[in-house]
Amino acid sequence: MDRKKSKLGIARGEKMNKLIKAGMRSAVSMKYFLLGLLFMSQMANAQNANTIESITANQQGANVIVKINFKSPLVKPPVAFSITNPSRISLDFANTTNGTGKSTVDIGLGEVRSLNLVEVPDRARMVFNLNRPLNYATFIEGNALIVTIDGSGGLATPVNSIGLPVSTAPKEAIPAGKQMLRDIDFRRGVAGDGRVVVDLPNDQVAIDARLQGQTIVVDFLKVGLPDILRRTLDVADYGSPVQKVSTSRQGENVRMLIEPKGLWEHSIYQSDRQLVIEVKPIKEDPNKLTQGTQGYKGDRFGMNFQDVDVRAVLQIIAEQGGVNIIASDSVSGNITIRLIDTPWDQALDTVMQIKGLDMRKNGNVILIGPKDELLTKEKLELEQKAAIAELEPLKTESFQLKYQKAETFQKLFGVENATNNRMLSKRGNVMIEPRTNQLFVTDIASKIEEVRKLIQKTDIATKQVVIEARIVEADNKFSRNLGAKLGFADLRGLKGGDTGFQISGNQRAAVTGNYLGVGEQTGQARITEKSFVPNTQFVNLPAAGIGGLDAGSLAVSLFSAAANRFLNLELSALEADGDGKIISSPRVVTADQTPAHIEQGQEIPYQIATLSGGTAIYFRKATLSLDVTPQITPDGTIILNVDVHKDSRGEETRGGPVINTKQVKTNVLVENGGTVVLGGIYTQEERADVTKVPFLGDLPLFGNLFKSTGKTNNKTELLIFITPKVQLTGTFANQ
Repeated sequence: MDRKKSKLGIARGEKMNKLIKAGMRSAVSMKYFLLGLLFMSQMANAQNANTIESITANQQGANVIVKINFKSPLVKPPVAFSITNPSRISLDFANTTNGTGKSTVDIGLGEVRSLNLVEVPDRARMVFNLNRPLNYATFIEGNALIVTIDGSGGLATPVNSIGLPVSTAPKEAIPAGKQMLRDIDFRRGVAGDGRVVVDLPNDQVAIDARLQGQTIVVDFLKVGLPDILRRTLDVADYGSPVQKVSTSRQGENVRMLIEPKGLWEHSIYQSDRQLVIEVKPIKEDPNKLTQGTQGYKGDRFGMNFQDVDVRAVLQIIAEQGGVNIIASDSVSGNITIRLIDTPWDQALDTVMQIKGLDMRKNGNVILIGPKDELLTKEKLELEQKAAIAELEPLKTESFQLKYQKAETFQKLFGVENATNNRMLSKRGNVMIEPRTNQLFVTDIASKIEEVRKLIQKTDIATKQVVIEARIVEADNKFSRNLGAKLGFADLRGLKGGDTGFQISGNQRAAVTGNYLGVGEQTGQARITEKSFVPNTQFVNLPAAGIGGLDAGSLAVSLFSAAANRFLNLELSALEADGDGKIISSPRVVTADQTPAHIEQGQEIPYQIATLSGGTAIYFRKATLSLDVTPQITPDGTIILNVDVHKDSRGEETRGGPVINTKQVKTNVLVENGGTVVLGGIYTQEERADVTKVPFLGDLPLFGNLFKSTGKTNNKTELLIFITPKVQLTGTFANQ
């Protein structure tokens, strides 16, 4: 058995040696095979390389025909694009060199000034310099490319070498006769943008789009407009910037006017036979003093690509924008797109949206690749940075605070103990020293630098604000009272004569002021020294006093020669007129965004019965107080949150004194050093009182003897002014 195993092992070893030798021979063969493929590829490239040998130009009517002769027939048409400002047409020939020996060719025919030839690795570019934007067409015939530039501004028809028109539309031939626009529609986008969609008769319609003031003007050259499309669309209710879209005929052309409103930006692009004019709203930024055009700001140009490699399109956009674009190896595929008068950065954005790409910008270098690929790369970079941060050595640095308290950074770091916070790394730590007002931070160098920047921005002197309030109370009071007393006394009975007046026979009548006065004259009642005169009064309506002062009076008495009959009259009047003004001016100084309170007045004691049967003394405030919190805005104005009280003691009641309260509480924006009226209360009291004897008080002239009148006209006005000023000197000291 051992011998058999030994022989079997030897046989296996010999077989393995043969396989190894055969593999080595195969590897050598594969090496030469790969070298052969590389040589064949280089030979194929050399054979596929082409050369521009000559360029000739002539004019047929308004058109300029340029014939470009090549060494070999063109495999495919060149990549072409146009620029509106300056007006140019560019043709890119892949794997082609310039064999004419010239870089500039002066043409000087029609609207074509000259032609430039630029040779770069792997391609050659031919640029036609025009006087204005024109359409063009190309036709390949043998070893020549014939370029037709239409000088009339209409569609360009390709021609052959003898100048006869040829058809290059394999999909669908353009019918004879004037072409008509097919449809005009308006659509609202999801983001509130307005889109005007125009269906063209073919994909070669010449379009001239421009901005005139706040109106977008689009001219469709050499096309007609059906009557059903000659109209004005009122689209203001759609909620987009577009308000009206008007379409009309302009000679042989069609003109469309788009009228937007507000802040907006527009773009125009064409896909096959559909032209889209998109108007996007621009959101207003409240933090900017002026609002301007935002979004795409690159130089505008136009391009027309039919099934072209997307990497070639990105290269053309990079040259137009003057930036460096690096495309990932994953960027591939072809694209068909036509853009009219579009900023280069918007063209780049449009291409990326179509192909599902994204970009990362660093200076003037732009990296473009699939979104998932760029996100994955960024994720790996972040993970690597996190891993490095775990191994990076720690360092400790102290920060001496000048204006802020060290304890306030507990809130800035997000935790009360200022450790394991979000700002520092997992290994970071902060120690607070309140006695010396210092912070000791231990962390990696990048995190310590972030803390340093945070302290530089927050540990600054707080601005102070002086707030002065003025409370002005003004009043104007006027009162006038008039009154009269009227009485009659008959003293004939007291002096031995007959009392009263004879009516008939023995019937007599006594006249006096009241029932008691009649009894006194007829002897029915005893006369006293104090009662006789008041009991003779018919009218007792004197003028009321004002402010505790009695009215002035004038008395007149008419009596007989025997002094036994009296007619007494007393007129009283009082008038008061007064003006008053009270000015209160509290003033307080506080730091920015720090509340302040100032108060002056008295506390009034009053008693309240308790449940035990005793009394307790409480106090009510009657004070002038000012509570304010200022906030200084970046533009230098001041926002004030103000609460002003002006209380005073009023009349006494059984429950204690009444507190007259005047208060203003508001939030206001004031300029630095400016004065604003926070509020005002204006009251006017007009009152007219009449007390009279019925019927007699209404008599003309004599009615004043039977009534008392009072007139009051009081005006009161309360105004509250406030003036904030930012202090430019001094610092906010730590308490």
